[in-house]
Amino acid sequence: MSKYTIIVDPLSTGQEYTAAFKEAGQTPVAVLSGLEPPPAFTGSWHPEEFEHIHYLEGDLEALANALKVYEPEYLIAGSESGVELCDSLTELLIPGTGNVFELSAARRDKWQMAQALARAGVPHLRQLCTADPAEAEQWLRDNDLVGKRLVIKPPKSAAGDEVYTVFEGGDWRERFERVLGRDNKMGLRNDAVLIQEYAEGTEYLVDSYSVDGRHELVDVCRYTKISRGDKIGIYHRIDFLAADDPEVLALWPYTKQVLDAVGIRVGCGHAEVMMTADGPRLIEVAARPSGGGHQMVSELATGDNHIKRTVAHRVRGEFRESFDLVQHLRGIFISAYRTGYFRNREVFDGIDGLKSFHWMKILHDEDAIVPETVDLFTCLAWVILIHSDAQTLDDDYQKVLGMEKAIKIDQP
Repeated sequence: MSKYTIIVDPLSTGQEYTAAFKEAGQTPVAVLSGLEPPPAFTGSWHPEEFEHIHYLEGDLEALANALKVYEPEYLIAGSESGVELCDSLTELLIPGTGNVFELSAARRDKWQMAQALARAGVPHLRQLCTADPAEAEQWLRDNDLVGKRLVIKPPKSAAGDEVYTVFEGGDWRERFERVLGRDNKMGLRNDAVLIQEYAEGTEYLVDSYSVDGRHELVDVCRYTKISRGDKIGIYHRIDFLAADDPEVLALWPYTKQVLDAVGIRVGCGHAEVMMTADGPRLIEVAARPSGGGHQMVSELATGDNHIKRTVAHRVRGEFRESFDLVQHLRGIFISAYRTGYFRNREVFDGIDGLKSFHWMKILHDEDAIVPETVDLFTCLAWVILIHSDAQTLDDDYQKVLGMEKAIKIDQP
């Protein structure tokens, strides 16, 4: 077995692979999909942790040839920005061992994702990807969506970046123009816009790990998200569910169809699924580990996570069936209600005295200018509550909400 593990864009959650593979006796090799990481991931790039670093400088074959010295048996996509490059390098270096190469775009581009589901006969939301507002208008007419609630977002983004709602009778063209042509936080130009029917229901995160096309669960969470103005999908709370929970049993067969449809055969799967009145519908799926600090909370709730599953499979050949919920966990994403000076960090004093308190991270200092929370990148703080008693968890949750409500932010 090669002593090297190649990680494509070891950024965001992918940075956690480095220590995990080192602990397993491997030497991590970093490959960056550009000369610099995407803007959203700059702070998670730690070149000092690698003996060997390679960059894509436009010549894919040259990069693949440079990596042959490591005699790779697999490559790992560390973050969303590295998914497609990881697919391409795997196909050049060890063809046939990764996810279905012909469906690579369907694991990154949300329009291609929907097309793949349609071809496979998997129920999906109606949507269109276009740069032409006239085409969008005609599509809305053809699908009886004129004046209905819509979602507008880039076809390639992450963590809720530039995801907007258009309310009934609202001006979809203004949001369309707001997204089109902008550079998103992945460092990509929005050359087109995805218009999607609005999905009503309860949203879930379904994490999986696959080997040779066989899919198994890593964890499942119920999301609670909030809206602010026309910005939707702002993360507010997650609750971990047991593998035998009726909600999970209703979601998992559909999610496996999604994984097959987009060609995930090996490695991490990260799906967001809405349970609607018509059944489960995919919001999006990714072929990389969950981000936003999820690996830590997943391990707390289940004793396992995407990072550990990957190392166990790649280094020791292990493949675990399903997961165990070892303790009840609720994660809370604290929001800043506007941009300005964060004046009362002490509002969270005493939070560690709550019966279910486990951990908190405040991302900004007193008197710092904080951004309005509009996505996962702009949260003000994170809180984790853990307790065996559901009522205690709910009571403490209400107290945390009271603290959030008391946050003071002065206009700059």
